[in-house]
Amino acid sequence: MRIMGLDYGTKTVGVAISDALGLTAQGIETIQRKEENKLRRTLARIEELVREYEVDTIVLGFPKHMNNDVGERAKKSLEFKEMLMRRTGLDVVMWDERLTTVEAERTLIESQVRRENRKQYIDKIAAVFILQGYLDSIYLKKKAEEEN
Repeated sequence: MRIMGLDYGTKTVGVAISDALGLTAQGIETIQRKEENKLRRTLARIEELVREYEVDTIVLGFPKHMNNDVGERAKKSLEFKEMLMRRTGLDVVMWDERLTTVEAERTLIESQVRRENRKQYIDKIAAVFILQGYLDSIYLKKKAEEEN
C-alpha cells in the first residue's frame, strides 16, 4: 500500500504518492479547482487516485502560521480533512507544511524552470515535500525503535 501527500490550496491541490516501500515521494498531479467552495470534482479525482495507487493513508499539509497559530487556511484544511475521511474512508494525517511552498519555489529556481512555468509544478512539488517529511519521520521513528 502507498501513502498520498496533498498540498491543499484555494486554486489547486498538489498530489504526491509514495513508492511501494514508503521511502520516497513522487509528484504525480496538480488538480485544478474551478471554484474555491466547490470540492465535489476535487474529491472525486482524489478518490480515483486513491483507488488507482492503492493508497491506505493520506497526508494533508497543515498550513500553520510561523508562530504555530492556526489561521483561516489551516481551518479550511481541517474541514477538507473531514471531507476526505468521509469520502475515502482512510486515515488522514495532518502534517506541518510551513515553508514547503518556499522550498518548492527554490527547487524550481535551482532547476532553472522558467518563472512562467513554475506555477504548474509548485503545488505538486510542495506535496512531495509534505509527503517526504512524513515518510522520513516514519523511517527515523522505526530506526530509533530498532536501536532501543
